[in-house]
Amino acid sequence: MKLALIGVGQAGGKVVDALVQYDRLTQTDFIVDALAVNTARADLMGLKYVPKSRQVLIGLSRVKGHGVGADNDLGAEVTAEDVGEVLSVIDDMAVHEVDAFLIVAGLGGGTGSGGAPVLAHELGHLYTEPVYGLGILPAKDEGGIYTLNAARSLQTFVREVDNLILFDNEAWRNSGESVESGYESINTEIARRLGVLFGAGETDGSGTVAESVVDASEIINTLGSGGISTIGYASVELDRPKRGLLSRLGGSAATEDDGDAMNRLTSLVRRAALGRLTLPCEIAGTERGLVVFAGPPDVLSRRGIERGRAWLEDETGTMEIRGGDYPVESNFVAAVVLLSGVYDVPRVKELQAVAIEAQRDMLAKRESSSTALDDLLADSGSDSLESLF
Repeated sequence: MKLALIGVGQAGGKVVDALVQYDRLTQTDFIVDALAVNTARADLMGLKYVPKSRQVLIGLSRVKGHGVGADNDLGAEVTAEDVGEVLSVIDDMAVHEVDAFLIVAGLGGGTGSGGAPVLAHELGHLYTEPVYGLGILPAKDEGGIYTLNAARSLQTFVREVDNLILFDNEAWRNSGESVESGYESINTEIARRLGVLFGAGETDGSGTVAESVVDASEIINTLGSGGISTIGYASVELDRPKRGLLSRLGGSAATEDDGDAMNRLTSLVRRAALGRLTLPCEIAGTERGLVVFAGPPDVLSRRGIERGRAWLEDETGTMEIRGGDYPVESNFVAAVVLLSGVYDVPRVKELQAVAIEAQRDMLAKRESSSTALDDLLADSGSDSLESLF
């Protein structure tokens, strides 16, 4: 599936940078073009793989290149004012090659959480291709303002895109990690999951063709349920020597027992769906799903693929489960599970509740601030001070 990536804000830009790096390293070639949009000049300067010609600094007249300071109302305003600059760069992309747009943003800050929904709204009106979102939720310890930003942005973003994939930092941050290493590992994890999912229909030029091809239409149909999606991933290293050039020229490796291959794939689906999802949730009640198996063709058992898909149907309670394989020379075999239209999501409910409380406290604080200042500066006794103006 061919994507045009648009990272909005600091987190969005870094995730897009990681995706471009993954695409180059694996030579998957699922990214047609990549763009980074920000109000902070320093954030754009930190990107390594998004070209300078695809970096757009907006809001210069308002914030002078210093960012919006976690104010997502301001982030939405400056994006709306300068959206023409972003669209002019998108016009230079080979949009005729694009199957979908993917807008990536951290929902806790100001530029991404405010600007991503604005940009999604504009793209939805201008292009017939689907517009998807990838939103990153802040961890609980990142602060009340970031939780409030995320809750407000989520409500808007999910209605402006054709589907919103969520990644919850709270479920992925490891204790003891530095901020830099923590976010770097998260970005790598996002890139791996999306890379296998969206790269599944692409060929590596080796001539190996999937038994059941997962092309753009399969992913588009799965995400067509709208709402919120989550992605699971599991992999296992194969207990065999890596195949070199001579062994490949000499013929294919001996096919292992189909029963073992089938059991491995079924186990991988269970681990992917019931393990660490990008957004933890109850998978029962999911509207649609897709499972992709990636690995050497001789270990991708047809019966295993069918059994894995059937298991996911039973667990989710929906018949709309698609599946396929992604043959690639590797010493690992992996399963990626896309669950689209999930609604039993405790983290989102919790986020909304905390945000409502934070908003209530902020409003009460603002109302009391004016009175508190008057009391602090009140005249003492019969004496009074004259104002300068």
